[in-house]
Amino acid sequence: MLLLLTAVSRLGATGLLLLARLFPPFDAATSHLLLRWDALHFVHIARRGYVYEHEWAFLPGIHFVLSLSLLAPTLLSLLIAYDASSTMYRLSLHHLGSPALARLAAILSLLPSSPVTLFLAPYSEPFFTYLSYKGMLYCAESRYFAAAGAFTLAATFRSNGFLLSGFIIWGLLVQPFLQRKPIYPSRTILLSALPFVPFIAHNYAAYLAFCSAADSPQWCARRLPLIYPFVQSHYWNSGFLRYWTLQQLPNFLIAAPPLLAISTFSIHHLRHWIKSPADSGRAFLSASIAPHAIHALFMCAILLFASHTQIVLRLAASTPITYWAAAWLLLEHPKWGRAWVAWSVVWGVLSILLWGAFLPPA
Repeated sequence: MLLLLTAVSRLGATGLLLLARLFPPFDAATSHLLLRWDALHFVHIARRGYVYEHEWAFLPGIHFVLSLSLLAPTLLSLLIAYDASSTMYRLSLHHLGSPALARLAAILSLLPSSPVTLFLAPYSEPFFTYLSYKGMLYCAESRYFAAAGAFTLAATFRSNGFLLSGFIIWGLLVQPFLQRKPIYPSRTILLSALPFVPFIAHNYAAYLAFCSAADSPQWCARRLPLIYPFVQSHYWNSGFLRYWTLQQLPNFLIAAPPLLAISTFSIHHLRHWIKSPADSGRAFLSASIAPHAIHALFMCAILLFASHTQIVLRLAASTPITYWAAAWLLLEHPKWGRAWVAWSVVWGVLSILLWGAFLPPA
């Protein structure tokens, strides 16, 4: 059934996107239906390399895939679609301990808040989400070398991928410490450092490209000459509370449903876990969910206070706690659970049509 529903979700998104051709695009920058917003930057970098300073805001993973073919990201994301759903099911089964709940969470994951970027467009999201799930599952199975590999690949697609190393630190350091088991610091440091490599290499490549000339940019003289934070601040206006302006209120409103669901469930879980760290045997209060709740809250805090907040619509799918929270709402707070499903369907359809018309949110 999961295979069929996965196929239906992709076919449905494709049909709606084709329907969006009925609406004239607001921006005539391109007539290609899959090329909108950041995808235009991705294609330019794939074809010509990092020509402009502001393009260094994007990690090179998606550009490499695009260099193979314009349709390569779409075709590859379709190829990994079922394995992504299956991995979500297996990960949910491990943490929730119930086949029924695992199926529910996997089905809910087929209703993402940004279907185009996750299913069809040449974006980082399908690869980052898939590799994140894989690494999390490897951590659940105590396969930390494989997890480090998956997380490192994920970090080539999105800069926040290095945060995934927290799952390795939890499994090799925090959890053994709490359970009073042996700890192996050198192994922990080595494996948790690997997801940082793409980010460091990306910034080092920029340093070589910009900072050897006599008229090098101002950021080259900083104590830590990193291009990424400079570009995010200077060109994309990211930074603490910078996004908190009245004109951005609509973006905060459309980001509210996933932010509220994720943070509410995570806080609920962590409050119980802090009081009773031992596994209670209850599905949504399983002790093994704790690192996921911590990671999700950290992600929400960054998105809410220091980023373009509506990015959560694209990024929420990469953390399975989004769909565990949705399942929790459906079973323990049915009214809010039905509201979540209704919002996911309505917003998912609307977002596809807005994408086709080249209208925000990006």
